[in-house]
Amino acid sequence: MINRRHILVSSGAFASLAALSGAARAQIGGTPIRILVGAPAGGSTDTLARSLAASMGPAMGRTVIVENRPGAGGNIAAELVAKAQPDGNTLLMSFTSHAINATLYPSLPFDPVKDFTALTCVATSPSILVAHPSVPAKDVRELIALVKQKPGQLNFAIGAVGSSLHMAGEAFKQQSGVDIVNIPYKGTAPAVQDLLAGQVQLMFAAVGNVKAHIQAGKLKALGVTTAQRLPAFPDVQAIAEVLPGYESSAWFGLFGPARMAPDTARKISEGARQALQQPDMRQRLETEGAIPVGNTPEQFSAFVQSEITRWAKVVKLSGAKPE
Repeated sequence: MINRRHILVSSGAFASLAALSGAARAQIGGTPIRILVGAPAGGSTDTLARSLAASMGPAMGRTVIVENRPGAGGNIAAELVAKAQPDGNTLLMSFTSHAINATLYPSLPFDPVKDFTALTCVATSPSILVAHPSVPAKDVRELIALVKQKPGQLNFAIGAVGSSLHMAGEAFKQQSGVDIVNIPYKGTAPAVQDLLAGQVQLMFAAVGNVKAHIQAGKLKALGVTTAQRLPAFPDVQAIAEVLPGYESSAWFGLFGPARMAPDTARKISEGARQALQQPDMRQRLETEGAIPVGNTPEQFSAFVQSEITRWAKVVKLSGAKPE
């Protein structure tokens, strides 16, 4: 059985990564490496991709650029990479939806496992359940009791249908047995704004998107989605303390097309993983509320397959449909 937390956060993946050899630093090809991002500029995936590109380029002796190809929950960018030449010049920075979409979409123009070469998980991003200050609950246990008294009367703001944060809410409802109404938005920013205005009461959000609002007292933190409490919020309980086994963190990973030559895939994976060890890169990720990972292609491939299985159950029970 795959130990999800071990695969993601084990420091062994970093410890076992030796310095790149001269061959690994040599150019794989004369053209720039393109990292396609299936999300708009300015979002978490885009920010992480640009941070990685800035550190990965010097590590590999290559120019690495980022291109945004948003749409269809990341599927547009994924299809372009799946059909690209497997020469290492076209890569994909994907996110949790890569696994969720396998079930959410009844038909995809690619296989999320067979049509890609998993290179490394770049980072994870813990989420936090926040509420407007008008919600009387102070923690997860009180929220569950409140919602059971008022079924269907509280709302979840959802930045995007089928996103990891949407599924975090669905998993929460399934495990707690509560009835909370989903209010979908076209993006995290408008969802957060309506939450701040009290138009909706609850939201699962990336820590980086709401940390300042929590610190300013404009939002109330009820629980974190990691298995243990976060150092940044030691007084906020892990949801797993109330719902054993609950865990939901977004992840961001680097993929190439299928059929990449093993040596090419290894060089790119090592270049990315070395970039993730640079102090400035780690600081940039942590500023965004992300946790650097940098596991091996084998570990990341196994993790992606386990995530597809894991989220398939949540998607099917939720009845979620793509926008």
